[in-house]
Amino acid sequence: MTKIDLHMHSIYSDDGQYTVKELFDIAKKQQLTHMAIADHNSVKAIYEAHTLEKDYDIEYIDAVELDCTYKGVNLHLLGYNFDYTLPIFEAIEKDIYNQMLKNRDTLIQKIQELGIIIDMEKLNQLCPDGIVIGEDIAEVVIPDTRNHNHPLIQPYLENGTRSDNPFVNFYWDICSQGKPAYVKMEFMSLQDAMQIIHSAGGICVVAHPGNNFKGKDDILKEILAMDVQGLEVYSSYHSQEQIAYYKQLASDYSKICTVGSDFHGKTKPNIQMGSTSPIDADDVINSFKSILK
Repeated sequence: MTKIDLHMHSIYSDDGQYTVKELFDIAKKQQLTHMAIADHNSVKAIYEAHTLEKDYDIEYIDAVELDCTYKGVNLHLLGYNFDYTLPIFEAIEKDIYNQMLKNRDTLIQKIQELGIIIDMEKLNQLCPDGIVIGEDIAEVVIPDTRNHNHPLIQPYLENGTRSDNPFVNFYWDICSQGKPAYVKMEFMSLQDAMQIIHSAGGICVVAHPGNNFKGKDDILKEILAMDVQGLEVYSSYHSQEQIAYYKQLASDYSKICTVGSDFHGKTKPNIQMGSTSPIDADDVINSFKSILK
């Protein structure tokens, strides 16, 4: 039986928990037949994956998830089966790292200005490389009892309305674009991201549209009219109704459907690897592989 997950993250993503080998071990337990580690703006996992895949009966596909922007909307573009050895990918990772390091203190200050107490000793222990993201702050401030009466924290406590994936929900609600603690990043344009993947011989897929294009389907349709090859239809963020909608949309624009759980580990504990693999997985992977060069 074919079981697919073409979107997961390792420790080379700023919010990933598991090593590349640990991801392969989990994939084996989940009986995956095809997998791709699509780290944020990093291709480091690919090098390790190619040393490991011979020991696992799993077909590995090279992948990356690039942060980019289109018409003021921050979004994620997945790239597959590309030349990951090109210097541009190392440059992208370095640029994002330097921006995040520069933005660290501003992010912390904005959270504190909301009246949320941050135990800096614990935060520094959690982030020894100096990079701090919203999920890291959430991991420190949510368990801190000094914050439990704060109305911004209560939804993430046990049985709260946003307690299913509390760390990443904290990020989306408080630190993401348009939210009170948002710190602007200078991401490349969608067009530049597409050009980079295509120039490296790969294909482009729009990641989890239900997560990035809420109420902005006009923008999604503009992007699908461009030279992207696929849409991540089967996603842990999509309801059955959304899956049906995006599947039809992909068909309308002659795009392939792809599958991705966006498994991270502790930052998204409610998401399990392989959980989004569809019943028609054979058809989906055959369609996907047919356009790989």
